[in-house]
Amino acid sequence: MTSVVSPQIDLPQHIAVVMDGNGRWAKARGKARSSGHKAGLKAVRLCIQECVKRSVGALTLFAFSSENWQRSEIEVVAIMGLFFNSLESEIKKLNTNNVRIRIIGNRQRLTLKLQQRIAQAEARTAENTGLNLQIAVSYGGRWDVVEATRVLASRCVSGDLRADDIDEVIFSKNLQLAGLSDPDLFIRTGGERRISNFLLWNIAYTELHFSDVLWPDFAISDFDLAMNSFSSRQRRFGLVSP
Repeated sequence: MTSVVSPQIDLPQHIAVVMDGNGRWAKARGKARSSGHKAGLKAVRLCIQECVKRSVGALTLFAFSSENWQRSEIEVVAIMGLFFNSLESEIKKLNTNNVRIRIIGNRQRLTLKLQQRIAQAEARTAENTGLNLQIAVSYGGRWDVVEATRVLASRCVSGDLRADDIDEVIFSKNLQLAGLSDPDLFIRTGGERRISNFLLWNIAYTELHFSDVLWPDFAISDFDLAMNSFSSRQRRFGLVSP
């Protein structure tokens, strides 16, 4: 299906996506939850493709949360295996499309083998100047804030930083999305209406768009709907309209 979004609309320059509904998609078809995660790769490719085509600056995808470690071992192993293999299979196409990939989250909980593959993928695309693609794995918004606080506290203890000098700018530079603008648009599929501990600091003034579509079924028409919804918003950032 081709895009029907109006070329005149204001596009977000950073999109954050909670890719929800893989398990329910699989269950509705009598399949294992892992098959839903695999089917969701098509929607991942679609979002990356559309962002590249529309010159969106950054795309951050929530792939696996801090809380997801509590799921069954079978599902966790399947997700990590899919992520490991996808890094290898997709990296050539990402590189060809000038996409720079970065993995955000607590890497210490990942296997050494996966950490090495992540490092290889990041190094291979580090010089690319197109879409900045962030994949959140073993990530939680509260963890992100706590980690930044620890870093700043350590600098204060060492004398490298004064507590009175800490402001929002300095704090933001120690978060996982350091160096990027905050997301303009947050999309969540699967019908749930919550943030689920994703980018808590960064989405303070992000426009929220919730879709009932399960992630593996997310199509260009759904992406267009989110773009058009964003363009209809008046973003005031706490100010009043003219």
